[in-house]
Amino acid sequence: MKTIGFACTSADTPLAPFRFERRAPRANDIVMEVLYCGICHSDLHQARNDWGWSQYPLVPGHEIVGRVIAVGNAVKRYKIGDHVAVGCMVDSCQHCDQCRKGEEQLCREGNTQTYNDKDRITGERTYGGYSKHLVVREEFALRVPDGLDLSKAAPLLCAGITTYSPLRTWNVGPGSRVGVIGLGGLGHMAVKLAAAMGADVTVLSRTKEKETDALALGADRLLVSTDEAAMIKAANSFDLIIDTVPVKHDINPYLPLLDVDGTLVLVGQIGPLAEPSTVPLLLGRRRVAGSPIGGIAETQEMLNFCAKKNVLPDVEMIRMDQINEAFVRLERADVRYRFVIDMASMPAPEAV
Repeated sequence: MKTIGFACTSADTPLAPFRFERRAPRANDIVMEVLYCGICHSDLHQARNDWGWSQYPLVPGHEIVGRVIAVGNAVKRYKIGDHVAVGCMVDSCQHCDQCRKGEEQLCREGNTQTYNDKDRITGERTYGGYSKHLVVREEFALRVPDGLDLSKAAPLLCAGITTYSPLRTWNVGPGSRVGVIGLGGLGHMAVKLAAAMGADVTVLSRTKEKETDALALGADRLLVSTDEAAMIKAANSFDLIIDTVPVKHDINPYLPLLDVDGTLVLVGQIGPLAEPSTVPLLLGRRRVAGSPIGGIAETQEMLNFCAKKNVLPDVEMIRMDQINEAFVRLERADVRYRFVIDMASMPAPEAV
C-alpha cells in the first residue's frame, strides 16, 4: 500500500517527506493508521548512524499508537476501529524457547525491529512510525486500554516498557528502595512507574536543579551524586538502581549505594562505559546488569498497569514538520520529557 513518512537519506541529512510502499498485508496482519508517534533518543542515534548499522532511507519511530483500518482474514484479536499500539519490534521467530515463554525481545534468531530491519518473510525493509500507515502481524500489536490518553500513550511503547521491565524482573513493590540515575525520557518514566508500584524512589542527579521536578514526578527525594558526604551517607541504601544515562559514563560512584545483593541495571547506554571497579561488586555481592525492552505480554501488562494507575509520560506535542528541530532539541536534552508527533499533521501524499 502506498503511504508517506519522513525519512533521512544519510547520517547528515535532515528528515524530509518520503513516499513509499508498505509491504502487502498478509492473512495475520493488521493495517493501522498512525495517530501518534513518540520520539525516542534511539531514533536520533539511528538517524545519525551513531551505532554503525543504519541503512538509508530510514524512517524512524517505534512508539506508535493508531487505529485499525483493515485486518487480514486470519486475524482474531482485532477489528476495524480498535485502538492499537506497536513498540520496538514487529516480529520474531515465535518458536524458540524465549519466544515460547513470551520473551520475544530475546528471540534466539533475533526479533524484527520496527524500523531499520528486514521483514522475516520477504526481506523488505521495515520502516517506522514517522509515517501515515503501518502493517504489522497481529501478535505484535498491543491493545490500548480504555481510558489511556492516546495522545500521551506512545512513549510507553519504548520508554515505558524499557523501565517497567527491570522493575518487574527485580520484583519492585512496596518497601523496595529504588534509585534512578538520569531524569530524561527514560528516567522520568522509571520514577513514575516505581512510585506507582509503591517503592521508595530516589533520583540521583549531579545537581539539585531537578529536585522540584523529581518530587513532582513521584520521587521521595533527590540525591546529589557530586556531594561526597551525601553519597557516603547513602551507602547500602538501594535494592535496585535504574541507570538511564544514554552516553558513556562512570558507574563506579553508584555501586556502593547498592545494598547486599543489590543490582544496578543499565537501560540507557548502548556501548562502552568507563572502566568499572570490581571492589564494591565483590565485597557487597552486588551486580551490574542490562535490560532491553520487555516481551509482548509484559508490554500489554505495562499498558494495563498504566491505565489502572493513570501513569503517563510528560509529553510535548509537535507537528511532523517540526521533527528536525525536535532532534536538535533532543540532542541538547531540551525537552520535558518526551516529544510526541501528532500524525494528523503529516502532509497528504499528493501534496509532496
